[in-house]
Amino acid sequence: VKEYLFHPLRKWRFDYCFPELRIAIEIDGGVWTGGRHTSPKGYYNDMEKFNEAATLGYIVLKFTPDDRYALNTFELINKTIKYQQGIYVV
Repeated sequence: VKEYLFHPLRKWRFDYCFPELRIAIEIDGGVWTGGRHTSPKGYYNDMEKFNEAATLGYIVLKFTPDDRYALNTFELINKTIKYQQGIYVV
């Protein structure tokens, strides 16, 4: 699900989510250009969001826009899906 609203009280969304497996995918832009995710306030806000996600049982995988369509990104997402389904991949 794209832009998945995950928190019951806050308006926090995940960029992508497999809600039934509690796997979230976040694409953090501006890593090299001083974007929101790298500013002190943005970093603090992200910590709050991801800690709340963890309390709700979500695994959050984070990537940059350059990694979005990389093979290793899809492999990690697939490995995480299998793990959540009880299939352990080494």
